[in-house]
Amino acid sequence: MITRGVGRGGYWVYLVPSLVLFLAIIVVPFFMNVATSFTRWTGVGTPSWIGFDNYARLFKDERFWGSFAHNAALIVAMAIIPTAFGLILAAALFDYIGKRFGTRTASALRAAYYLPQVLPVAIAGVVWGWMLHPQYGALNQIFHLKVNWLGDPDIALATVMAVMVWFQLGYPVVIFMAGLQRVDPALHEAASIDGASWWRRFWHITIPQIRPEIYVVLLTCTIAALKVFGPIFVLTRGGPGNATMVPSYFSYLNFFEKANVGYGSAIATILALIIVVVSFLFLRVQEKGQ
Repeated sequence: MITRGVGRGGYWVYLVPSLVLFLAIIVVPFFMNVATSFTRWTGVGTPSWIGFDNYARLFKDERFWGSFAHNAALIVAMAIIPTAFGLILAAALFDYIGKRFGTRTASALRAAYYLPQVLPVAIAGVVWGWMLHPQYGALNQIFHLKVNWLGDPDIALATVMAVMVWFQLGYPVVIFMAGLQRVDPALHEAASIDGASWWRRFWHITIPQIRPEIYVVLLTCTIAALKVFGPIFVLTRGGPGNATMVPSYFSYLNFFEKANVGYGSAIATILALIIVVVSFLFLRVQEKGQ
């Protein structure tokens, strides 16, 4: 009993490095950011305490609310569409490609879909910038168009959304293909004998069986959409105008370009709280669905 107790307590030693890193990288900076959000500060000198003035200004700022509207569109592009298409692609790779052409072919295609997740965001963004360039971009050259994909306020957000679907699609495919491996084949065989079509088996058997994976993908992709920064920074810098402005880039803009650190901290704090609330709601829905 003593040995078991010592052994159980010994595991905490291995958690100490992670706990220290968690405190140093996440907890302490977060509370420092919250404290800074109650000040007026340019990043140098002594911050001056102004209370809730930054938050009062924030809730009246049209650019801030507009950036969240763009975030909602990116949630569609980075969470909803990739989840739906990823589920269908994963099922096709698992049920059709894997069985007809072999698991190696399915694995190769899965890796191809996942490749954008492996590429550095800066490199992928620069390449997409070249492809979408209004004068010498490949897209306009191939289809003989003269469209300013990233420079026209009317279509810039839709263009970024399309690029983000490409970025994000491989992640759900990999997760769902892993989930499909634990679906009991006997259920499909019984339904097939009863005359159920592939679509009916997919809807009534496959989707309920991999519901945990669907929740995970939706949650992680929604969080990624809420805090998306790299692609916006590389592709549009929030422009043209404010057509693709998102809260994370709006915070960066105030932090580093306008030297309004207190206001940028307030934006980052609100964004962090929204992510926490969204995560909590997802987990609650998942618990009720089980």
